[in-house]
Amino acid sequence: MEAKAVARFVRIAPRKVRIVADLIRGKDVDEALAILKFTPKRGARLLDKVLRSAIANAQNNHDMDPGALYVKRVYVDEGPTLKRYQPHRMGQAFPILKRTSHISVVLAEK
Repeated sequence: MEAKAVARFVRIAPRKVRIVADLIRGKDVDEALAILKFTPKRGARLLDKVLRSAIANAQNNHDMDPGALYVKRVYVDEGPTLKRYQPHRMGQAFPILKRTSHISVVLAEK
């Protein structure tokens, strides 16, 4: 049995979150929460929130034991990009790409 949680359209670039996601992939839930707590990246807070949601889904929807869970899959996909423009010299405009992410966490029992 698997439990899943997804955060969509999160305003952070996917490559920044993937660095943190690689740290918790395959770890026990308690160990993953400890790693995220002490990781000084903005993506760690977002992943922590999604991981806690997946734990709650496992406990409430699937009657799984939270102590026996591990992170089976974590993946960060690219969401839609918000396109903005920065005015520049001599009538030019430079594009600014504000990237978004879809963060997914899948938990399973050992």
